[in-house]
Amino acid sequence: MKTYAYGFPRIGKNREYKRVIESFWRGEITEEDLIMGIDNLETEITNTYKSQVDYHPIREITLYDNMLDMAIMIGLYNPSNLNEYFNLCRGENALELTKWFNTNYHYLVPDFSGDSIRLKKNNYKGFIKEQTTAEGIPYLIGPFTLLKLSKGIDKSEFERRLEEVTHIYREVIKEFESVHIDEPAFVMELTEREIELIEKTYQTIAEKNNCKVYLFTYYDSVDFFDRLIKLPVEALGLDFVNGRQNLEMIEKTTFPEDKILIAGVVNGRNVWKTNLKSAINTLKRLSRHVGNNLWISNAGPLFHLPVTKNGESLEPQLMNKLSFATEKLSELREIADTFEKHHPVLETQVTTENKNPYQQETPPPFPYERRREIQQKIFNFPLFPSTTIGSFPQTPEVRKKRKEFKNGKISKGEYEEFVREKIEELIKLQEEIGLDVFVHGEFERSDMVEFFAEKLEGITTTKNGWIISYGTRCYRPPIIHSNIARTQPMTVNEITYAQSLTDKPVKGMLTGPITIIAWSYVREDISEAEVAYQIAKCLRDEIEELEKAGIKIVQIDEPAFREKAPIKKRNWDKYFKWAVGAFNTAAVSKPETQVHTHMCYSEFGEIMEYINQIHFDVISIEATRSKGDIIEAFENIKFERQIGLGVWDIHSPAIPKVQDMKKIVDRALKVIPKENFWINPDCGLKTRGWEETIPSLRNLIQLVKQLREEN
Repeated sequence: MKTYAYGFPRIGKNREYKRVIESFWRGEITEEDLIMGIDNLETEITNTYKSQVDYHPIREITLYDNMLDMAIMIGLYNPSNLNEYFNLCRGENALELTKWFNTNYHYLVPDFSGDSIRLKKNNYKGFIKEQTTAEGIPYLIGPFTLLKLSKGIDKSEFERRLEEVTHIYREVIKEFESVHIDEPAFVMELTEREIELIEKTYQTIAEKNNCKVYLFTYYDSVDFFDRLIKLPVEALGLDFVNGRQNLEMIEKTTFPEDKILIAGVVNGRNVWKTNLKSAINTLKRLSRHVGNNLWISNAGPLFHLPVTKNGESLEPQLMNKLSFATEKLSELREIADTFEKHHPVLETQVTTENKNPYQQETPPPFPYERRREIQQKIFNFPLFPSTTIGSFPQTPEVRKKRKEFKNGKISKGEYEEFVREKIEELIKLQEEIGLDVFVHGEFERSDMVEFFAEKLEGITTTKNGWIISYGTRCYRPPIIHSNIARTQPMTVNEITYAQSLTDKPVKGMLTGPITIIAWSYVREDISEAEVAYQIAKCLRDEIEELEKAGIKIVQIDEPAFREKAPIKKRNWDKYFKWAVGAFNTAAVSKPETQVHTHMCYSEFGEIMEYINQIHFDVISIEATRSKGDIIEAFENIKFERQIGLGVWDIHSPAIPKVQDMKKIVDRALKVIPKENFWINPDCGLKTRGWEETIPSLRNLIQLVKQLREEN
């Protein structure tokens, strides 16, 4: 049995990817040094593949994001050098960022707006050298997924644009003997016309073209299965972990004898070892209908996992249950060998689905109007109250002190004193700049999820389990392995110290239950809903303690609230019922306590009805990269609570101009009453430097003053 793997993490064992690119950004290395570093990293990935599996892609690596590279390939963008390339990623002309399906990876959204766009074949991998000597299959994101996930294409233009793009793809693909094409958008809920266009697209690609197409789709099952298997491709890669209905469809359909089925049976999105019996059972059921044309693979790209578990110092019992990206490659070989040895025997199906049903809590009603009346008397905020989202720059000094504390080089008391000094400096800065609601800066927190994972029982953190969130931004997802419990206050000391330094309100900062499970690896023996409710109860206890300590505002960050939603909208109600319920369980509070929440980089227009069910007083949402387009979501729904649309893109080092921020606000005020409008950045400021943060905040406050004068 042949093995095929794809999507190996580009981050490197020691975050070499992050270091080499950011060194170039800082001007410490040349363009040639950067390209050499990326080429070396790709060679290492290729060698890792070759040591473990039979087939794999090449040219998967990118300097920032593969969707941008595809947009360059078709001539939508034409950067002439690396600085112009990175300007599209993080400069003044940065593309919008949003979540990649229901994962925490963010992609850059190509924008087809404008009648003057003329597409043509371009250098498809930007500035990365082609590995002409490497053994492997060139990698592309497919044309349908590229356009389906882009913006600026209305329904009347989609067909014309897809046809135009498809002809460019065909010209590119003609250069290869074989090609790996990712089409994850195939698992979305598609219209009949979209399915017809997919068929037409791949017929066009196959015309007078001898290139073998290895087509992969993942993250869910495919609704048009009977037509998918008729596409003129060499092989189909399907997800049999997150798309269990694919197995049912195989058993109901006659699979073509001239195609290879590449079965994704090893989970590319969670760190637990593959259940060998379950995987073998799936393969045996498939082999009855596919015969010998059966290969095995990972179910979804492996970049959702850390590179390797080697070097981790976790408890042996837990370590024995884990498998990261490198270990997943070994699992593929083990499964293939075991399948060949025991092919005649069909084992009983093994499942780990939701063995422990739970009783969902019903939080008390949230009388918003009454809460607002009470809170207005307490705070008496002026028009356009200003605040930030939570974190402030995590400077080398802050990271160094944290590392020294973790390594035992300084005492707990010394570290806590350092954090208090940083909090005091930030409170003084916020007073001087003139913000209305302060934060303590989160200097004690390495990551918004990891921090709480270290405080709660039932969750563990890794030493080097880094994965990429977007570009070079990486984080270490914790591992939820047992029941979660709060045994001590988690945030009270720092928040109350910050509040003692000022008369302005300081927000208590908490990460919400959905984001904690979305950005962690979750146990599979109980439902995610039950895990979310366990976390919610811990957060509710924390809020109660913050209230007792005199904190008047708490913020529950839920940037992953939309991210966790199933890809197919017909499954949304079930998910949002427990997601909303978990948030509302955490948010139980006194009416005097103003509850904020923050969400970012998602398609919020689709979920406004669910957001309206959440118990919060104020919500802050990203709006800069979408150029305020998100305001359309509020035009068709009755939304009476307070909102801060982000006016400063913190993922770019560019200092926002007052007039640019004001354009976003002016557009929003056509829909949202000025009495309900807050002014804030898109997200936390931990990734920015002080040299960018301070002038940007001054411009933000200048905007606030201008708005108050005009209103």
